[in-house]
Amino acid sequence: MNKTLLSITAAVALSACNGDLKLREDNIDEIVNAMTLEEKAQLIIGVGMPGIPVDQPVIGASDAGKVPGAAGFTANIERLGIPSIALCDGPAGLRITPTREGDDQTYYCTHFPIGTLLASTWNTELVKQVGVAMGQEVLEYGGDVLLAPAVNIHRNPLCGRNFEYYSEDPVVTGNIAGAYIEGIQTNGVGTSIKHFAFNSQETNRMNNNALIDVRTMREIYLKGFEIAIKKSAPWTVMTSYNYFNGTYTSESHDLVTKVLREEWGYKGTVMTDWFGGANGAAQVAAGNDMLQPGRQTQYNDIIKGVNDGSLSIEDVNLCCKRILNLVVQSPTFKGYKYTNKPDLKAHADVTRQSATEGMVLLENNGALPMKNVKNIAVFGNAAYSWIAGGTGSGDVNRAYTVNLIEGLKNAGYTPNEALKTSYEQWTVSENERNAEANAERQKNWLPALLPSEMPVDKKLLSEQAKSQDVALIAIGRISGEGSDRNIDGDFDLSSAEKELIKNVTAAFHAVGKKAIVVLNIGGVIETASWKNIPDAVLCAWQGGQEGGNSVADVLSGKAYPSGKLTMTWPLAYTDHKSSENFPLGKKAAMLNMKFDGQTRTDEKDVDYTQYEEGIYVGYRWFDAENMSVSYPFGYGKSYTTFEYSNADVKVDGDIISVTVDVKNTGNAEGKEIAQLYVSAPSSELAKPVQELKAFAKTKALMPGESETLCLTLNTADLASFHPGENAWIVEEGSYTLKIGADSRDIKAELTADIKAKTTPVSRAFTAR
Repeated sequence: MNKTLLSITAAVALSACNGDLKLREDNIDEIVNAMTLEEKAQLIIGVGMPGIPVDQPVIGASDAGKVPGAAGFTANIERLGIPSIALCDGPAGLRITPTREGDDQTYYCTHFPIGTLLASTWNTELVKQVGVAMGQEVLEYGGDVLLAPAVNIHRNPLCGRNFEYYSEDPVVTGNIAGAYIEGIQTNGVGTSIKHFAFNSQETNRMNNNALIDVRTMREIYLKGFEIAIKKSAPWTVMTSYNYFNGTYTSESHDLVTKVLREEWGYKGTVMTDWFGGANGAAQVAAGNDMLQPGRQTQYNDIIKGVNDGSLSIEDVNLCCKRILNLVVQSPTFKGYKYTNKPDLKAHADVTRQSATEGMVLLENNGALPMKNVKNIAVFGNAAYSWIAGGTGSGDVNRAYTVNLIEGLKNAGYTPNEALKTSYEQWTVSENERNAEANAERQKNWLPALLPSEMPVDKKLLSEQAKSQDVALIAIGRISGEGSDRNIDGDFDLSSAEKELIKNVTAAFHAVGKKAIVVLNIGGVIETASWKNIPDAVLCAWQGGQEGGNSVADVLSGKAYPSGKLTMTWPLAYTDHKSSENFPLGKKAAMLNMKFDGQTRTDEKDVDYTQYEEGIYVGYRWFDAENMSVSYPFGYGKSYTTFEYSNADVKVDGDIISVTVDVKNTGNAEGKEIAQLYVSAPSSELAKPVQELKAFAKTKALMPGESETLCLTLNTADLASFHPGENAWIVEEGSYTLKIGADSRDIKAELTADIKAKTTPVSRAFTAR
C-alpha cells in the first residue's frame, strides 16, 4: 500500500473514531492530524483564480461566489468544518467586482488616497482612521483579508508601483504602514503586508534577481517591514515575486523563517504573491504557508516531496496550522453576517479630508489660497480626466471620480466653459487615437496611454487672461502594476507641457494675474527646470475618488496643505545613484512574465539588478554627495509659518526623548511636521550623513498657538548592521540629534552620549 493511500485510510479511521470532528479555535492540532495529505496540500495552495488560465489545482472547493472579484480564496474542507476565506486586493481600497450576474445592486467601494499621499501626511492617527474606514468595507462586503499595505522602498523614482508604496525611508514606511494595519484590523479583518521583500521594479518582476548586500537588506529594505510588523501584527505577510541573491523570496528559509519568524517573532501566516515562486515543496520548507492562488505543479511538488521524504510532513503540518489560525480569526469562520452595505457616504468624507492633509505645497508666492477669485481658466488634460490612483491590483472599482472642474464648481468657482468644451473634445479624439493600443495594454494590465497635451494658441491665452481671474494648469501622470515609468514625457515634462506652463503663465502675468500648477501624479517628476515660472505649485498626488473636491478645498483655503515629501525630488533623474542599475526603457513585466520558475542571467537590470548604491538610497545618497536637489526629503510649505524653540534631549536608560516647542507664527491655521535626524560618531562602518529616526506632527495650530512635541526613540534604533559581526551595533560616543522642518532645514541640534550595544542575530543570508 503506498503512502498516499495510507494517509487517506488513516484519516478516515481517525475521523470515524472522533465522530463529527469540526474546526474550532482550540482544536487546530487535532484537525491537522485528521487531514489527509491531499487536503493539506490543497489547503496550502488555495483554489485557483477565476479567469486566469494557469494550471489549476486538482481538488478543492471555495465560496468564491461570496465575494466576486476577490483575488483568491482558501480551500473549503467541508468534512472538517474548514470554511473558505476571501483574500481581496487593496491597498487604496477594497477591489471587488461592482456588478454581479442576476443582481441589480452595485457593489462599489471607496477609492481612498494612494499610499504615497497617505505617507505624505506624516500623520499616523489620520492614516489609522483611513484604515478603519477601509476595513469596514472589507468586513461588510464579506472579505476576510485585505492584501495591503504595500511597503516596498522607493529605491528609484521610476518604479511603476511607487504610488502604492510610502517612502524612500524605512522609518516613515514602517510607521505609516503600522498605523494603516492597526486601523484596518480594528474591524476584525486581516491585512497582508507586502511585498516581502526587495520588490523595487516591475520589469520582469517574476524573475528578476535582486543582488543586495546583507547590510543594505537589513537597514533599508527589511527595516520598514520590521517596524510595521512589530507595531501592528498584520495577520499575514505576502512574499514578493523576485529572487534575491539567487533565491526566490518565497523559497528563502533565511528570510521567511530565520528573520521574519525567529528574529522578529512574527506569529501570523505567510502567503505568496499571486503565482509567485516555483517549487511548492521548497516554499513550504521555507515556511511560506500559503501558495496563492494555487497551481497544480505546486500541489504535485508537496505530495511528491512528502512521499519521497524530501519534504518533512512536520513542515507541511506547521503551514496548515498557521493557515487554520488565520481561518479561525476570520469573520467568515465567526459567522459574521455581512450586509453588503458599508457606509460609503461617510467614507467619501474620510477620503476627501485625508487627501487634503497629504498634499504638498511645493511653491507659493502668495497665489494660494486663492483670494478674490471667481472665474478660472483651467488648462491641462488632467483637470478634465482626473486620475484617482494607479492601475492594477491597486485600483478600486469606485462609483465615481470627482475631477478638478467638478471640484471647482462644487466649491463655488466658475471654470471657463469654452475651455472645458475644447478639452473634452480633444480628450475624446485622443482616446480614439489610442484605442487600439490601450486595448492591448489593458490585456496585459498596463496603464492606458494618456492623451497628449492639447496645444493652446496664444490668442486664446490672451483672451482667457483678460476674462478670467486666475489660471490653473493641471499636469497628470499614471502608472501601475506591470511596468515601470519612463523619462521622456513622464519623469520629465513633455515639451508641450512645458510650453503650456510657460505660455499660460506669461499671458496671465502680462495682465497682472497669477498662474498655479496642480500636479495629479503618483510619483516624482522633474521640476527644477520650470518650478519658478508659475506662482504656485501644489502636489496633489492622487487623492482617490474625491480628488477634485479635495484639491478645491486646498486651493480655496477651506483646507490647508500640511503634507511633506517622503522622498527626494532630484534636479535630474540621473542624479539618483540607482539610475545606474534600473531597467530604463526595458520591456514591461507583464509581457514577459513566466510561471516556470526559470530565470535568465544575461540581461542587466532585467534578469538581474545590482543594488550597487547599497544603503545610500534617496536622501542618504544626496547627503553623502552633498548634491543639490529640487526638493529635499521631508520638504513642504504651508499657508502659515512656524518657529522651533526650547529643544531638549533626555536619555533614560535605552530611551531617548527629544522635545521641541513648535509655534505658529503666521496668520493662518496650520500643522507642522518635526523630523528627528541622527548623525552617528565615526566608526569602521561607513555611516550616512544623517538618518531619520522619528517624527511628530502638531495638532491644528491657530496663529500664535504652540505645542510641545516629543520625539522618542530607543538606543537600538541607532544601530547599524555589521555583516562581519552578524550583529546590530550601536557605537559608543556622542550622537548629534537634529530637529528639522525637512532634511536640509535643520532648526536645532542637540547631542547625546550613548553607550555601546551589540545585538547578535541568527546567521541568515550569505554576505556578498
